[in-house]
Amino acid sequence: ISNFYRRCKEKAARKGYPKFQKHCRSVEYKVSGWKLAADGMSLTFTDGFQAGTFALYCNDKARRDILTLKINRVRVVRRADGYYAQFCLDVERREKVGYTGEVVGLDVGLMHFYTDSNGNAVPCPKFLRRAERRLKQQQRRLSRKFKKGAKPQSKNYHQQRKRLGKVHLKVQRQRRDWAVKLARCVVLAYGGAERFV
Repeated sequence: ISNFYRRCKEKAARKGYPKFQKHCRSVEYKVSGWKLAADGMSLTFTDGFQAGTFALYCNDKARRDILTLKINRVRVVRRADGYYAQFCLDVERREKVGYTGEVVGLDVGLMHFYTDSNGNAVPCPKFLRRAERRLKQQQRRLSRKFKKGAKPQSKNYHQQRKRLGKVHLKVQRQRRDWAVKLARCVVLAYGGAERFV
């Protein structure tokens, strides 16, 4: 924080801009520093970051929401398979769920992911265990391409590093997708609404 105010007082060309970390995986913008195209097909960054213009790939409903609703923030996230733009929209979301008054207790354990008070048990999906063989293979290939003392590393090393990152990213997405669907299924099952399929 002190460096931020110090740069504000200096007569530098880029005074007032906070410096991001070197290996930062996300940058967040509020109302300035970015510009959305009129057709919603591209996103241009106009700040000192000088990232340029990125094409937006999304479905028609998401593009319609981006163009019609108010955008409070834009966050650019770097993943192993590319860059993603997250839009924080000003919208009020309501879901009609009938309240039944039922109470259920959930116990998270090691043998099962959880067991409820009615005796229903959900087994652990073990996505990481299933991907261990492929992870070991990709990690072994990466270690073979690593040259000690070589700066920078070879092009093959960085390509293999991206392949390994994609395997880890797939496991992460499998876990998150499964957890979201399971939570929705539990809420709808005990909330009196239709069961989520």
